[in-house]
Amino acid sequence: MNEYAHAAPAAVREKIRAGALTTQTSGMCLGYAQANLAVLPKALAYDFLLFTQRNPKPCPILEVSDVGDPFLKTIAKGCNIASDIPKYRVYRNGELTEETENVEHLWRDDLVAFLIGCSFSFESELLEAGVSVRHIEEGKNVPMYKTNIPCVPAGVFSGNMVVSMRPLPYDQVVKAVNITASMPRVHGTPVHIGDPAAIGIRDLSKPDFGDAVTVRPGETPVFWACGVTPQSIVMHSRPEFCITHAPGHMLITDIKNTDLKF
Repeated sequence: MNEYAHAAPAAVREKIRAGALTTQTSGMCLGYAQANLAVLPKALAYDFLLFTQRNPKPCPILEVSDVGDPFLKTIAKGCNIASDIPKYRVYRNGELTEETENVEHLWRDDLVAFLIGCSFSFESELLEAGVSVRHIEEGKNVPMYKTNIPCVPAGVFSGNMVVSMRPLPYDQVVKAVNITASMPRVHGTPVHIGDPAAIGIRDLSKPDFGDAVTVRPGETPVFWACGVTPQSIVMHSRPEFCITHAPGHMLITDIKNTDLKF
């Protein structure tokens, strides 16, 4: 089990802010919601907000910051979104130009931060119900894949969905579907179960983000919409500037997963 599995979110964020913790966050602060990040200039914020509204499965919004203010008000009070995530990615004109552990030096007065629900949030619910979560068992980041599933365009933003995958024994699939169905603000039910090729994934051993995990005999891959989708959309739509979390390196919030259920 992760050494921070039962740590308080604020204590973990403090370690992250100090640069003492830079690893991916799966399995940390069990029971608390985690969030993906997308930061864009105000000039693009309306288009992106509209994109999230049209694509709630991969982009369920948990909070939107005030313009130019890196401090959150709701899901993690006092959190500095420019320093309290273990690792960030910086995109310029759709190209990944930097991966860094702090973006305070890049913060601007016109930036707006979007915090998006993360499937890590439902993993503690799955574990509690006896459903296996392979990447946690293997100490890896969740495997994530680009798909051929189109998102609904909005303004300048368009592209295809990214999914996360968890292999499950056949007899656990229905239980996993029912558990995640009650949590639409962290992606909800799977978008696909079974043959990866049907959604444009050629090889499960070669994820686009994260790490490959073992798929055992008698298991089927189950795919959930993923909050890394905005990064794929950014690479496709090529806005002049965007900051995101590095895949798997999330914001750990003060919100309980149970508060995100129906």
